[in-house]
Amino acid sequence: MKKVGILVGREKTFPDALIKNINERGRGGVTAEFMQLGGIKHDAPPHYDLVIDRISHEVPYYRATLKRLALEGAIIINNPFWWSADDKFFNYSLATKLGVAVPRTVLLPQKDYISGISSESLRNLEFPLDWQAIVDYVGLPAFLKPFDGGGWKNVSKINSIEELWLEYDQTGTLCMTLQQGIDFDQFVRCYCVGQEEVMIMAYDPRKPYLSGEQYIHDPDYLAPEMHARVTNDVRTLCSALGYDLNTVEFAIKDGIPYAIDFMNPAPDAELASVGEFYHNWISNAVTDLVFKRLGEQRGAPKYRWDGLMNPAPIQTSAVASSSEQASRTITPEAPVSGTAAKGSRAAAAAAKADSTSKPAPRKAGKTTTPKSS
Repeated sequence: MKKVGILVGREKTFPDALIKNINERGRGGVTAEFMQLGGIKHDAPPHYDLVIDRISHEVPYYRATLKRLALEGAIIINNPFWWSADDKFFNYSLATKLGVAVPRTVLLPQKDYISGISSESLRNLEFPLDWQAIVDYVGLPAFLKPFDGGGWKNVSKINSIEELWLEYDQTGTLCMTLQQGIDFDQFVRCYCVGQEEVMIMAYDPRKPYLSGEQYIHDPDYLAPEMHARVTNDVRTLCSALGYDLNTVEFAIKDGIPYAIDFMNPAPDAELASVGEFYHNWISNAVTDLVFKRLGEQRGAPKYRWDGLMNPAPIQTSAVASSSEQASRTITPEAPVSGTAAKGSRAAAAAAKADSTSKPAPRKAGKTTTPKSS
């Protein structure tokens, strides 16, 4: 008998639906249940053949447990090794390489640093930042948001450089990006399951969560050509990143779908949020994926990071798109300009920015404690 474990947080209807679907379809050969975890022995065999992860991004103990299970051959949806390594700023850079449109985005140095980081630790940082050049590149309005976050946490709309300084001063140790605001004509959030199955959902991010007005079931919301382009872009991104369950959000303006968020490996699927049609679709699609993955032949375990990130036979690669805790403020002692590089298993993407030494209008403000994300 094969066993499926569901690792969840506060959500209720989606995991319940998965357990019900899997147990009904498995008919004794495959069973699903909520995981029960305690002290995890480093050499214990896995108790589950497959795990659906909905919460390890918030709980380090869960993430470490899932890596241990993956090491012993359990299938994890989504892969905990790549999820740990991924971030949204890298994703924007990768999307550009793949021919997927994204808003102009700048990665910002942190406002504050943990104890132990001194001015000498930050000698590679340019100081002061050329805020005006950053705003001129991104444009206004813009959005200040974490480079690695979700759920619209710690996101601020920026309408002026003064608002940027004010909001930036409150970000604590969070590493942030400033991203061009797209005054969209249409907005969609797209489920992607198994890097192939795509459901495009008309979505209004301006409506409050659980208002019943965010998701609209409208199969004809996008024109056929736009529907095809968005579908292709979703598959391109999820195949390159290797996520088996993800959502991709597009702000569509003047016929261009800008991918603004596509690191959502535990996407919202609750009935009260997404509505009955989309809840049923995602529950059935993930159930199908579970049986597909359990039925695949898997190679011998590999113990290098690249093997753990891409367990056989689900090897993924970048696919070209056809649409071509307490914190404190630290001030670096000397301005030093440099280049930051970010590598990945699929591609090595380097972003290099030129900036001037024009003085910042003001120094970083008060020390704050970062919000949870």
